[in-house]
Order: sequence, then C-alpha cells, then structure tokens
Amino acid sequence: MIETADAEILKLIKDPATRDKGFLQLMDTYKKPIYWHIRRLVVLHEDAEDILQETFIQVYRYANSFKGESKIFTWIYRIATNECRKHFRKNKKREKNIGPMNKETSDELSGTDAFESETILFKFQEAILQLPEKQQIVFNLRYYDELSYEEIGQILNSSVNSLKTNFHYASKKIKQYLLNQA
Repeated sequence: MIETADAEILKLIKDPATRDKGFLQLMDTYKKPIYWHIRRLVVLHEDAEDILQETFIQVYRYANSFKGESKIFTWIYRIATNECRKHFRKNKKREKNIGPMNKETSDELSGTDAFESETILFKFQEAILQLPEKQQIVFNLRYYDELSYEEIGQILNSSVNSLKTNFHYASKKIKQYLLNQA
C-alpha cells in the first residue's frame, strides 16, 4: 500500500506541474518518522528541526535523480543520516545534553517511585548517547525504527554482518552502562 502511495508521490514530484504537491505529500508522509530518527541522534529539538529542514531541502533538490533502486523512505533516511553525520562533524564535540542540569534532574527523580520509569528512560537514552556514532545510528534504526538489517544496510551502505555486529556491541555497551548506573 505505501509503495503504491510512494510511486504516486514520486510521479507527482517528477512532473514539473505537480512537483510541489507531490513534495508536500512526501513531507506529510515522512516528516514525523524522519524527525524522530534525527532527534534520537542529535537530541536537541532545535538541531533536529534544522537537520530535518536540510534533509527535505536535499530531497527536493535531488528528487528527479532518485532512481527507485530502493524505497523512498530508505533514501530519505540515508539523506537524514548523512545530514546528522555532517552535524556531528561540524560540532566535533557532539552536543550531549547530559550536563549538570540533567544529572541533577536525574538525581531528583531517582528518589521517587512516580518518576522511576522516566529515570530509567533517561538513563537508557544517556547510554545510547555514549555509543560511537555508527553503533548509535545502527541501534536507533534497529531498536526504535524497527528496520531490518537489509534496510539499514541500504541506508548506511554497510553489510548486514557488520550491522549485526554493531548492534550487538551497542546492546552490550548499553546493558553494561545501565548495570553500572544501578
């Protein structure tokens, strides 16, 4: 069903008379999942919004060159992931909002049962942010977006075995981080 919708959207985008209409449909379809993919990688809403905008600018700019060798969402995820990587290179330190304010918030929350699940979620996200870039991306695509290794391979241009290894190491590191925080 979505592949049919994608084919229709692509047809609209490739026709100069309906390009804008097709692009708006494409954005309506993929804006939310792409935003959350980006947001999990860069954490800050403002950065995610900027990267999302740049992603769709790139999609619009290169839509006519899309050959259809992969699914549209795979192509867009690849562009979004590459835009995140550009952001990481630009901000070498990779902004991690695990500073004193968040640590204080975590300490405050850890004493109350009502906020226990939020604390666990916070520590889980903190653990993900400690991973090397590729492991972080692979983990997010597999765990949150529930993509197959084949789809992730198309996005990252990596072999399935390499991705499975990255996911395995990421999972082990997250588990170890959480055990050390307990």
